[in-house]
Amino acid sequence: MRLLHTSDWHVGRTFHGRDLLAEQEAVLTGLADVVVDERIDAVLIAGDLYDRAVPSAEAVETCVRILTAIRAAGADIVLISGNHDSAQRLGAFGGFASAGGLHLCTRIATLSAPVLLADAHGPVACYGIPYLDPDPALHALELTGCRGHEAVLGEAMRRIRADLAGRGEGVRSVVLSHAFVVGGEVSESERRITVGGVEHVPGGTFSGVDYVALGHLHGPQVLAEHLRYSGSPLAYSFSEARHHKAVWLVELDASGLAGVERKALPVPRKLATATGRIDELLTEPDYAELEDCYLSLTLTDPVRPLEAMRRLQQRFPHAVHLDFRPDGGGASQLCYREAVRGRTDHQIAERFVDDCRGAPPGERELSLLTSAIESVRGREA
Repeated sequence: MRLLHTSDWHVGRTFHGRDLLAEQEAVLTGLADVVVDERIDAVLIAGDLYDRAVPSAEAVETCVRILTAIRAAGADIVLISGNHDSAQRLGAFGGFASAGGLHLCTRIATLSAPVLLADAHGPVACYGIPYLDPDPALHALELTGCRGHEAVLGEAMRRIRADLAGRGEGVRSVVLSHAFVVGGEVSESERRITVGGVEHVPGGTFSGVDYVALGHLHGPQVLAEHLRYSGSPLAYSFSEARHHKAVWLVELDASGLAGVERKALPVPRKLATATGRIDELLTEPDYAELEDCYLSLTLTDPVRPLEAMRRLQQRFPHAVHLDFRPDGGGASQLCYREAVRGRTDHQIAERFVDDCRGAPPGERELSLLTSAIESVRGREA
């Protein structure tokens, strides 16, 4: 049996205000070609299908087109809900969907009831553990005297191993889980799942099965031969600029895990960063290769340039983030009390402009500040 391990699609997510739906659809619909070319039996989605609990209508329509293309290519689809998804909404009509090859594993009560697939060697049991928010999961799993992610996932795996043992010899097993496993490397685009102070779970929690398809962390990672993160299909933060996005092609033979192969995903638009003074960024030919990238720029001019983003986007239309760090560092940081002690409202406002831009306000700006302060005082009076 050949499985494709994916996760963290986050359909509907934006990137610094830019709509990514078209890029998400292009990359994810391409999985249908992988299904055909690699003779994939099932596509696994280890949580965070959507970016929010109540996705937009456009995100839902996009997701329907993607899943329809994958199913039409011949693969079953097994997915779990992640911490970004609404398990109740995502799992609605799950019983009807499974008849058409879309298996929605979103309920805690049925996490030990596998999706049963089959090949020439017999059955493969796919267990889907939806994201387990510890406090409500403890109640649903009827656990007392413990708390945290390790406790609820430990109980989930205990139930799965018990069900698997009752199925006899020769049944191969796959688990989908959305969790932060010890040894995983984070990026800036994951939402923290800390509850009760500890969000990590040890890899040993998932012992006793042939393959574990993990979701939540956005970089492809190998924690053990059978324990992997596929990562997100697109980069969702500049911390992922060096990620090589991919999915895992997992092959099971008669005895269990036979091998795992990395399948690279296309990159619709690269991410890049650049640092320098604005005139250099706008004129130097060395920066030409960045003109089609999503770009994060850091300006080092001693004085913050006016309308910097507008000017930079004339050369770099996909510049989405701008920071200002003047050469030699800015003024020393003062606490609020020190910054305002002994200063009038006008002096505090002027100092604020100076600190932010690296230069004091000009005559026109001073006039605007004066008008604003007097207007506030007039309303207070």
